[in-house]
Order: sequence, then structure tokens, then C-alpha cells
Amino acid sequence: MKQSKFFPEINGNFGFGCMRLPMKDGEVDYGEFSRMADAFIDAGFNYFDTAHGYLNGKSETAIRDCVAKRYDRSRFLLTDKLTDPYFKKQEDIRPFFLSQLELCGVDYFDFYLMHAQDKANYEKFTRCKAYETAYAFKEEGLIRHFGISFHDKADVLDRILTEHPEIEIVQIQFNYVDYEDASVESRKVYEVCEKHSKPVIVMEPVKGGSLVNLPKEAD
Repeated sequence: MKQSKFFPEINGNFGFGCMRLPMKDGEVDYGEFSRMADAFIDAGFNYFDTAHGYLNGKSETAIRDCVAKRYDRSRFLLTDKLTDPYFKKQEDIRPFFLSQLELCGVDYFDFYLMHAQDKANYEKFTRCKAYETAYAFKEEGLIRHFGISFHDKADVLDRILTEHPEIEIVQIQFNYVDYEDASVESRKVYEVCEKHSKPVIVMEPVKGGSLVNLPKEAD
């Protein structure tokens, strides 16, 4: 199994995003999710991604019950995120972060991202010293790597990476439809990551599943 050039602990080129999970009667179908997680890990992969807002908080607890409780911590990597609605001031961040660890059933996160950064919420994250607070978690051993997920234009990302060179990794929306889309600027955003020598995690590679089935004219 090929390992990441930048993060050798990541096995392979695929991660398991947990924003969309199998549901049954309004709850995560633990049996099906466990089978999916088993297949993923059995294939040699190990990277899982979640956030507190995914599935109204049910994604994190599903990770706990279907992955963290069933596998030794050395068998999987876990990314979680600090999301705008869940803090109003710097003092809110630590208790929220600690609650995320508890909800996921882990003692540390392998990656912790400032979630969905754009021009507007970056100002709030800056005002609340969210970057500094999260980086302190790394110094305490509560996270292994610090990064951001990003949803805005390339010039905004350039500003963030210039102001925070401590960022280790950037998660960007990247697929062939968004590559030259003026509202997403996938290509330009990727080029900014290259300019700052930041490795990339790709999200929305099939645009929420909409690119799975090609139109007839593409056959």
C-alpha cells in the first residue's frame, strides 16, 4: 500500500469521509458503517475524516462506536475540525475540543483542521485566536498535525498561508468540474498550496457523488 509522501502514517491515496454515512430511521446504520469501515481498513487504508456538524453530531459518535471501540488506535488515523458555529470566543475552544475527543472515543486527533475557512469566518478565527489555541493542542500532544479546510478564492488562501506558516496541510475542493470554476478556483487554490509547499487533502473529488454517473454524451 502506497504511503503519503508528506505523512507516511497515511496509508494509500484514499480517505473515508464521514459527512455522509448510511442511515436508517434517522440514525447512522452502525452495522452497515462497521462493514464499510472494516472493508476500508482490510484494504489497507486508515484515514477517517469527521466534524462535529456532520449528521448533527452523529458522525463523531459513529466513529467512536464503529471504529475507535473496535480497532486499536494504531490501526486508524482520525481528522476532526473546529467549526465556526461551535465557539464565540477563545475560551470556548478548549472545552469544545475536549468534548470532540470524548465523542470520538480517542485521546488525540491525528489531524485537526480549522473548518471551511473563507474570508468571513477567518476574521472570526483570527479574532478568537483559534489558530493559536489549536496549535497549542499540538504542543500538548492532543493533535499530531494542524491544518485547515478551505472554501474560498485563491487570494484568501494565500493570505491565510502567509499569516500562518505553521499550517501543515490544506484540504481543498478539487475535481474536474471545479478546476476552472470561477466560484471555486480549484486550480488556482491548488497552485497557492504549491507556492507555499503545503500538501493537499482533496475533498469532493466526485462532487458529493454527482460525478459518479457520467452523462450519456461522455460515454
